[in-house]
Amino acid sequence: MENVSNADQLASLKSLRSTINKLENALSQMTQKGANTTLVKKRLKAITIGLAMLENVWHQKPHQYTGEELAEAYNVLTRLLPSVENSYAKSKAGSPQRTLLERRIMALKLAVQAIKKLSV
Repeated sequence: MENVSNADQLASLKSLRSTINKLENALSQMTQKGANTTLVKKRLKAITIGLAMLENVWHQKPHQYTGEELAEAYNVLTRLLPSVENSYAKSKAGSPQRTLLERRIMALKLAVQAIKKLSV
């Protein structure tokens, strides 16, 4: 965790913020349509917690999450990783989408590590 370069730290934080923004937009659209938002809400909370944990580890920013919330975020993020990795495997080499997915995978893995580190 401490050996992550500044460039990778910035890319990870930016990736998680972008993911949060996309999930907030999806939640808004789904709410307007009356769709079930349970999964999106869980993912949004988990990504938000993951971002807070990375900011805590790298920038010593305090967080207000309980051990139970950290455990739930850990589970959601670890279950989310395979689908993102699957999308990455299907993406075209050199495409902007592949680069975005690379960064998202790195950010998710680092967030999972940070949660695990702070949960112990």
